[in-house]
Formats: sequence, C-alpha cells, structure tokens
Amino acid sequence: MSLDALHNLLLDQPLIVLFALIAAGLLLGGVKIKGINLSSSGVLFTALLAGHLGYSIPSGIGTLGLVLFVYCVGIGAGDRFFASLVREGTALAKLAVLIVVLGAAMTWIGAVLLNIPTGLATGIFAGALTSTPALAAATEGMNLGAKGGVDAVSIGYGIAYPFGVIGVVLFVQVLPRILKIDLDSITDKPATECDNRVENVLVEVTNPTLFGQRISESGVANFNACQICRIYSGGSLVPLQYDDQFEEGQILLLVGRRGELKLAIDFIGHRSDRKLPEDVENERQNLIVTSSAFVGQKLGDIAPLRNYGVVVISITRLGLTFVPNANTVIERHDYFICIGRVDDLKKFSADVGHRSSAIDATCLLSLSAGLTFGIILGMLPFGLPGGTPIKLGLAGGPLLVALILGHFGKVGPIVGFIPRPTRMLLQELGLVFFLASAGVRGGGALVSTLQEHGVMLFGLGVCISVLPLIVAWPIATKYFKMNPLQALGGICGGMTSTPALGALTAKTDSQTPVTSYVSAYPIALIFMIIISKVLIRLLG
Repeated sequence: MSLDALHNLLLDQPLIVLFALIAAGLLLGGVKIKGINLSSSGVLFTALLAGHLGYSIPSGIGTLGLVLFVYCVGIGAGDRFFASLVREGTALAKLAVLIVVLGAAMTWIGAVLLNIPTGLATGIFAGALTSTPALAAATEGMNLGAKGGVDAVSIGYGIAYPFGVIGVVLFVQVLPRILKIDLDSITDKPATECDNRVENVLVEVTNPTLFGQRISESGVANFNACQICRIYSGGSLVPLQYDDQFEEGQILLLVGRRGELKLAIDFIGHRSDRKLPEDVENERQNLIVTSSAFVGQKLGDIAPLRNYGVVVISITRLGLTFVPNANTVIERHDYFICIGRVDDLKKFSADVGHRSSAIDATCLLSLSAGLTFGIILGMLPFGLPGGTPIKLGLAGGPLLVALILGHFGKVGPIVGFIPRPTRMLLQELGLVFFLASAGVRGGGALVSTLQEHGVMLFGLGVCISVLPLIVAWPIATKYFKMNPLQALGGICGGMTSTPALGALTAKTDSQTPVTSYVSAYPIALIFMIIISKVLIRLLG
C-alpha cells in the first residue's frame, strides 16, 4: 500500500486514526531523556500533528474522555482533598493554593500585556503547571462560549508543557546545590502515620492473671485495633479456636495497629524473640461480603470465632484497610481477611455470600449514576443574586460529585469507590481520549498561532513556571517554617509534578517529600481546575 493510499484510508477511518495516534503518543511519552518523559501527554503532541495533517477522530470521544477522566480524578482525590484542608497540613494546603494563584496571576498579567487570546493563555497556564485536569477544565470552559478559540487551549498547553516538566525537575535538583543543602542530613520528624501501620507480632504470655482464661473472651478485645488470630504450636502457627485458653509461656500471633499493639503486648506479656513463621495460605482467605444477613450487623453480634472458628483480622472498605473490633458494623462489599481452618473458612465463606469475582468488581450502577448526577449538576446554572449565573460544566460537575462520593464513600445506594486498577484504567483511557480530541482540534491552527504570536508564548510559559517556584521557596521555609525536604515536596505537589518528586526522592531516603507531596497535590489539583475557569471569565 502506497503512502497516498494509506493517507486516504486514514482520512476515511477516524476510529483507526484515534487508536493509532494514541499508540504513537504513548510510545513517544515512554521515551525517557535524563529520567524525564512525557507519559500520557505524548498523545497530545501526536494528536496535534495528526490535526495539522488533516486527520479526524470520531466526534464525542473528547467529551466522553473528559467526564471519565475528571470523575476518576475526583474519586481518587476525594478521600484526601478535604482531609488535606483540615488535617494533613494547613501550611501545605496554603502553599499549594499560593503556587496556583501565583501561576494564574502571571498568566493574567502576561495575557493582558501581550494581548494573548483567552484560550491560548489558559492553555499555557495548564501546561506550565503540568496540569491535565486544568487543561480539561479550560477546554470545556471555552466550549461554553468564551472568546479566544477552544483549539488554542491545546496549542498553549503543548507549548508550555515541556518546560513545565523540565523546569520543576531542574529546580528541585539545582536549588539544594546552590544553597549547599545536604538533603541526606535532614532527619524525618516522627510520623503519626506509623502508629496506624498494621503489623504481625509474636507475643509470649507471661501475665498470670490471664492464665486459664478463654483467649476469645479476654481483655484483648477491649483494644480497638488488635486481634489474636493464631497460636504457635509445633513450630508452626495454627488458627485460634473459640475454646483456646491462655497458658504460661504460650506464643500468640497478634495482629493490629502499631499504637494499639504496644498496649496489648504489655497486657499479655512481652514480645517474643522467635522468628515469625511464614503464613499458612490454606488457613488464610480473602472474602467479600454480599450476604444481606451480614450487612448492617456488628462483627461482635456475628461472632465469627465463636460461631465459625474464624478470626477476621482486617477489613478493607473503600480502599482503606483497618483492624476491626466487636463494634465494627459490616457493610456490603467489605473485604475480609480471615484466619481459620479450611473447613471453617468454607462454611464462613458460604454464609457471608463470598463471590471471588466480586473482590475487584466495579459497581457499574454507581459509576453510571455518579456520572449522570455529575453531568446534570454541571449543566445547572447558579450564582449570587444580581450576578451572572455560571455553570460547573462537564469538568466541574462530575468532579464535584466524585469528590463528595470519594470523601463519604457512599451516598445512599451510590458507592464512591472504584478499585484502583479499574480507576486508573478508566482515568488513563479518559485522559488519552480527551488529549486525542483536544490535539486533533488544535493541530489545524498550530502553525498559524505560532506565526502570529511567536516566541513570546514560550517566554510566558517559562515565567508562569518559574515565578511560583521562586516565591514559594522562601515562603515555605521562612514563613511556614518547613524544612527543605518538606518545602521541596510541597512545591512538587503544588506544581502537580510527579517527575520532580521522583527526581527529589532519588536524592534522599527520607519519606518527608512524599508525605508533603501527597498533602499538597490534591489541593493544587482541584484549585487548578477552579482557577482555569476563573481565568477564562477574567480574560474573556
């Protein structure tokens, strides 16, 4: 087949063009130079080229990708977004907001002084801060009628994105060298999260007041996050039975959160010096709750150990794993990790309604309902009395609904949880669909835009990336009293730059940059989406 024939075929087959440019874009995004790559954003660049060459893709693909992408982003960030506002570090939240506002201010000033169209300016803002959600919100905002050309948003993003990535990576690597900061010499502060880590510990029984008591009815049940699940016998760990009693010198396997374990170990005796044997897999099973008879019941009322000979050592619910106690209320699709004999586990499995296919299942009803409510919310106009009504649009509506569902976990019958592998697949699929659509639409005007505005577009992108970095560092270290690792991690989160975080963590073994990044990132992510729409209204 000649090149002309292939070209004509692609012109008539937009579906082939869609997946071909996605594949080419992902290949481009996977190329690393000095540890830096474009990742999924490579699709935008191949789509810009495809659009410039006159190719098209199926209509509606970009809209579908947009709502899937922002909904999954909201579900993923919901459990951290509100927590970051009130608990995970107000200083880091303020730092993230400061970075976004500075970038927006620089965008507004540059657009006004250089007479840059609204769509082009907001695209440069999103690219300079490497925020694909902001690109999605800006594109959708331009579709609602703002002046400046919706295609220009993608062009602006493509112009500013490369330096947005490279600039932050260079900043976190070069600044410590200039200031002669030894990152390895900075010690981590004690992290309260360590007390919530679930551990397995062998404990020797030495408390004489416990001898002869039934283990299942001992005071250990009063510790909120601890379970005795096995007894060391004959060189191996055997599942606990309801009638087992404490004996002097007995070795027990205790499972629980570190903070509670310390108290439970002191109550029982002391930590054993024995090496923890490997788990016996056929005496351990993962079960998913689907039985209506169990849902809404307290674990203590079900009494798995007394009635089934099984210990529920942990429950995973909406992505969060915890050690239950007698007052834990069971919910549908709770994920139990159980210890017991094979026959007992089979009986318990049948009664809880376990279906292996449901463990990683996504509730399509909840996904569809959540998207429906989100799209409807985005279409509703609202505003203050006397003001111009505004709409959240296809980016804001699904995002807000997803944030609420992700935070509360469940609103009525709608579940705000999507298993991470499924969520990441839907998020990436939505992202590449959206980028393909945005790039193809913008590709036709790429050359004319660059000819009209020239090098000043690149200069504006550099300024938007650099200004927040220069201002955020002294404010983080002097005003918020952060150590260099906290400040750099927070700046990476505020710029939503995962490559920069990777470059930073490669220079230190400390986890401080990661925790700071996680606290700042969701705040920056959401505020970039909001600010991009504010910019459109200010410049439009």
